[in-house]
Amino acid sequence: MDHINRFESRTTLLLLRAEYGVALVVGVVLLLIHIGEIRWIPAVALFAYIDVIGYIPGAIAYRRSPDKKISKVYYVLYNTMHSLVTQAVVVGLWIWLFGFEWALLMVPVHLCGDRAIFGNFLKSFRVPFEPEATTGFAEFDKTITRAPQRPQQPQPERI
Repeated sequence: MDHINRFESRTTLLLLRAEYGVALVVGVVLLLIHIGEIRWIPAVALFAYIDVIGYIPGAIAYRRSPDKKISKVYYVLYNTMHSLVTQAVVVGLWIWLFGFEWALLMVPVHLCGDRAIFGNFLKSFRVPFEPEATTGFAEFDKTITRAPQRPQQPQPERI
């Protein structure tokens, strides 16, 4: 796809998830290698705060909303907290203030896990907060998964 046509086919989405899966495996392997050096209270806090701020408030609002429409603030919170850019700043500030520690791996493990395991990427204002196929996406999916139609070749005239 490109910057204009942002929907992904099932195959390209699986490939994208596989890329994050590789990063997730690297993060988990590094955590396991350094398991004895991890401070677990900061590790759990670094893993959890992303969803405590970025997902749980929107999920609660979505479930409580009778029409499933919620404020865009929840989308912004989700996207901000689940952004690799935001979390790179958080990790950078942590290193600057407290120094490097292996617990920081929980941040990319969380983000890569969300993308690889659950297929959760940043949220558009145009779709429901919780995954739910829209009519437009269902039409797109049907179109993109349909076998391509070959143009008919003109048949020579028979005399």
